This record gives sequence, C-alpha cells and structure tokens, in this order.
Amino acid sequence: MPSDRALQDDVIRALADAPYRGSADWRRRELADPDRVERYARFLARHFYYERIVHFFKYSRALARVTGRAPEAILKGPAFDALLPTLVLGSRETAAAVGRLVTAYVAAGRMPIPYLADLLRYEEAMMVVEAGARVWRDADEAEGAGSPKGVPAGPRERYRPETVAGTVLLELAYDLPAVLPKLLQPWTEVPQALERPTRLLVARSPHGRVAVARSDASVAAVIERADGRRTLEELAAGAGLQVAELRQTLQGLVDLGAVRFSTGS
Repeated sequence: MPSDRALQDDVIRALADAPYRGSADWRRRELADPDRVERYARFLARHFYYERIVHFFKYSRALARVTGRAPEAILKGPAFDALLPTLVLGSRETAAAVGRLVTAYVAAGRMPIPYLADLLRYEEAMMVVEAGARVWRDADEAEGAGSPKGVPAGPRERYRPETVAGTVLLELAYDLPAVLPKLLQPWTEVPQALERPTRLLVARSPHGRVAVARSDASVAAVIERADGRRTLEELAAGAGLQVAELRQTLQGLVDLGAVRFSTGS
C-alpha cells in the first residue's frame, strides 16, 4: 500500500505533467476526479508560465507600448491551448516550446526595432536555461566528490572539464547589455542599441541561479571543447591557450555554472 507521501507526490506529478496525467497508469488509479484535476492543472500551467514570461521577457514587455505585443498575451491564445496536453511544468522542453511561442508573437509586432530579434533570442535563452532539474540539497552533498567547486589542484589527469548541459552561447549583432537597463527606465523614444557583434554566455548553477557574461573567442572555444574527456593540457591546446590561462578561464566558468569537472575514466 503506497504511503500518504507517495500518493501526494503522484497527485502533484499529475498536476505538473500533462502526458502522465493522460496516461493509463494515472487514470486507472482514480485518485481524483479527472475533470477537476485537468481544470486545476491548466490553471497552474498558466500561472506558472505567466510568472516566467513576465520575468524573463521583461524587456519585451517594456517595449509592448510600441510593439503592441505583451509577451504574456500568448497564454490566452489557441497556440498555448494546443500545448497544454504536452506541458511538463519546469522542464527545459516545455520552456523552449513556450519561449518559441512568445518570440514568434512579439516578433510580429507593429513597430520594427532593429535589435528585437537579438533581444528575443536573449530572453528565450534565459527562460530555457533556467528550466530543468536542479539541486535542492546542500552544495557539498549535491556536487559530490567527483565534481569540485573550483578548478581542481590535485592530479590533473583525474579531472576533466565538462560543459554543463543547457549552457548557451549567443552570437548577437547588437550590444544588448548596454541597452537592457535603459529599457527598464522611463523613456519616450525607444532606446537604441549599438550595432556591434556581441557574444554572451548564459549558464545556470545547480540550484537554478541564471548568470550572463560577455564572452570571447577563447571562452567559446573552451565551452565547445569541454566534453569531460579532454585533459587540461588537451583542452588548452585545442582552445589556443596556455594551461595557466585555461585554469583562470575555467574558474570563471565554474563560478557561472557553465563548466563542471568530471572524473576521467
């Protein structure tokens, strides 16, 4: 006989996971009225993604008075309704699907803004990177002995740098970091962004903290090559860095949550 906690967890899973809610495994248990569960689950889904859209698309929201497109409006449209049978609240796949809806909707606004496509890619990346499973225990316990918090000083052949899943490198045509604060301040004319190639790294810590940092070619090379198999020397050679430079770069990436260390085989 399942415990009360197990039953509670199962009901919570059904509310958050639409495919599970529609499965025979859930339905045959008859733990709750299916129509009431479905209505409440859809209410939760709209509330959950309303909070995330308002937070991660806040810059597009600030532009809504000129674009005519408030990002959260998609929650009342048929496209979002069509997603409801597939939603798993908090998953990276669902965040990506909802983010695509918002991006397409806002991009079709009435006033062309040169950097709007870059802005939407940035906001969508933030929302997707934030999603997914995270650690709810103490950091030391969660990271484990094989994943040091910093660049390990022990035997270098033992630890291999590995890019954390979900880390994103954005190649933008405009200098977004310079214009973002202006969008949230009072303005009468749309703040302009300098057209200048800009590379941004978006990463998330195990506990869900999203960070953004300007990147350069060497950081991009490290992110692309850190696969958990290369040693520091191999990674440095591939990225065109000295080992000492690589260690400094890796420390910053570990702090951001973009790289971790796995134990080499």
